Amino acid sequence: MQLIAYLHVTLAARLAELRREGDRGDSPVPTAVIIFGLVAAAIAVTGLVMTRATDWMNSVPTAP
Repeated sequence: MQLIAYLHVTLAARLAELRREGDRGDSPVPTAVIIFGLVAAAIAVTGLVMTRATDWMNSVPTAP
């Protein structure tokens, strides 16, 4: 019975401590927006590089 009482008191103290702490980290929404922006930029850069590479390859003369 003492173990259960100890665990109860410990859990209650930890929950009270967590309620007092205001800073629990960043919301996942700004992180998701940043990741979405980085993915969009990567897609744009990849498309630009692919277009330039294709144009360059098309401009190379072929053997007769």
